[in-house]
Amino acid sequence: MVELILSILYVLLTLLSVFFAWKLMYAFKHFKMKRLLSEPSMLRDMPSVSVCIPARNETAAMSQCLEKVIASTYPKLEIIVLDDDSADNTSYLIKSFAHAGVRFVEGSPLPDGWVGKNHALQGLLDEASGSLVLYMDVDTQIQPDTIEQLVSYMRQERASMISVLPLRTDNWRTSVLFGSMRYFWELILHRSRKPAVASSAWMINRQLLIDEFGGFNTIKNVIQPESSLAAHFAEKKAYSFLIGTPLLGVSFEKKWLSQVDTSIRLLYPIVGGRLFKGLIAALILILLNLPTFFVIDGFFDGWTVIQIAASWQLCVFVAIYALYLDTVWKRGWWVGALLWPYIIAQEFILLVFSIVGYLRHSITWKGRSVIASATSLRAK
Repeated sequence: MVELILSILYVLLTLLSVFFAWKLMYAFKHFKMKRLLSEPSMLRDMPSVSVCIPARNETAAMSQCLEKVIASTYPKLEIIVLDDDSADNTSYLIKSFAHAGVRFVEGSPLPDGWVGKNHALQGLLDEASGSLVLYMDVDTQIQPDTIEQLVSYMRQERASMISVLPLRTDNWRTSVLFGSMRYFWELILHRSRKPAVASSAWMINRQLLIDEFGGFNTIKNVIQPESSLAAHFAEKKAYSFLIGTPLLGVSFEKKWLSQVDTSIRLLYPIVGGRLFKGLIAALILILLNLPTFFVIDGFFDGWTVIQIAASWQLCVFVAIYALYLDTVWKRGWWVGALLWPYIIAQEFILLVFSIVGYLRHSITWKGRSVIASATSLRAK
């Protein structure tokens, strides 16, 4: 009986490893921009772009983010930053960039029925005048030609919306080596009805957002509004997802604790936002770490066929994770891959906290509850 159970577990692990590898290969083939698309002569015909950044208690990362945006070579650009009722000096920091053309917007009180970030995104949309809107998180950084490459890609693909998985370009830090797997799951769980999406940097046709959604009014209580938008435009073949490259120049630096908070807020919605689906996801994470437990047991109780097979399976998952990290990290990916057992254990804990937090209505964003107003966790 024990041998039968172990055989079933090994088959399940093999199927998972094949599924993971297939999904990553698909992502690497279809979500990459391999060359620069625009030339300086093309910029005259480019549409105007509004860079919109919601900020709430962001003094630590704000300066570097804005300096990178200001250095953009894109000629038809406006930069708008909304201070969403910060308790620190965020508003003063934003205003200090006024001389460089950064427009400060003071956020309004949060109305009933709105998730805080969605209301901030709507406030930015109300102020934007560009044909395209690039929404960025404060911890996202871009290069001087990033915006023109994104616009060129949208025009080439005839897309109404694109989003970019950002690279990690900083050094070997705790926030890098022990970072969450949020975007790994976006790639693995991508499908046409629920496409992969990244909140760090996404660009959308402003008029379509207004005409087809009423801005964020129809998705004011969705935890991941960009996911709903992506699903809508993907159905029309008008959405594209990009894995960041050094050529594209979208990167992010996010502290480990901030990644933990974000994962707790997003993991349950990512896996479907239903208790049954959340429990299935938790069981899969336990299953993914079973080879680690068998290998550890082999060092204490001796090696059998079970431990040898577990060692092989563990190496396969480490290799798959290394393939992902080598794509999204600039350096240190091999160290991160060796931490696979720890990272999976961390993801299990984060998922449990996410499930419990949503069930107890205790999930917050920047100190503000997102549950009181939220009725939908993920794009249908």
